[in-house]
Amino acid sequence: MPELPEVETVRSTLAPVLRGRTLERVAVLDGRLTRPEAPEAVAAELQGELVADVRRRGKYLIVVFASGRHLLVHLRMTGSFQHPVAEGPDPHRRAVVTLDDGSDVAYRDVRRFGTWILLEPGELEAYLSDRIGGEPLERAFTTARFARALEGRRAPIKGALLDQRAVAGVGNIYADEALWLARIHPERPAGELDAEEVAALRRAIRRVLRLGIERQGATLRDYRDANGRAGAMQHEFRVYGRGGEPCERCGTPIAKTRVAGRGTWFCPACQAPPSGRS
Repeated sequence: MPELPEVETVRSTLAPVLRGRTLERVAVLDGRLTRPEAPEAVAAELQGELVADVRRRGKYLIVVFASGRHLLVHLRMTGSFQHPVAEGPDPHRRAVVTLDDGSDVAYRDVRRFGTWILLEPGELEAYLSDRIGGEPLERAFTTARFARALEGRRAPIKGALLDQRAVAGVGNIYADEALWLARIHPERPAGELDAEEVAALRRAIRRVLRLGIERQGATLRDYRDANGRAGAMQHEFRVYGRGGEPCERCGTPIAKTRVAGRGTWFCPACQAPPSGRS
């Protein structure tokens, strides 16, 4: 699933394409994209909207319209945008937007989990505040705020990081990388981290996310940016997907387990297990 760096990469390439353009025609080709709203109704509402900006919040892309409306796009597992649009039929094309400069932008989604939600003026903040927490690269994401989000939580820290209400935009890849960097075992109860560990994990999260953005995200299977380019963050992984390979810090083979239902990679030596676990 695209995480914060991948979504930010999509945003940065899509924004110059859409900003200042009017949506002349919109065709939603898959009803799952806008459900429970009818695709024809959403397409009709989008036509004629002027794009003021393209922003990101956590894993959401936010198309800001001059009217005050917002189109909230969640790419989920395999959603992506394509500009220019490839010629010929595409079975994974779920929507096509024609801009007032005559160019098309296509939305593709192999697994069809992505969503488009059209919000009326004033609805955006209420919608997001119920679903996602602090933006980890903003100054407001302090150690104290992060500690409050983890306080009292008995869930494993890996699971807490995947909960978007604790920290927005972190998913499976960057959670593993940040925990390795901070030397914290993924099964440690989130509420048991001390102040020094919370501070180290906050720094690690910000570091791996910034590196991910610099490398234009990770390309594993289906992710590409709006121009079809691949990211390079996968070449920077220290633990994710490296089971059996030596840890770069201590040489111990990287181990894999499951935490919060997700495949999880860690160093058994550098990341001390919770008390009572070997």
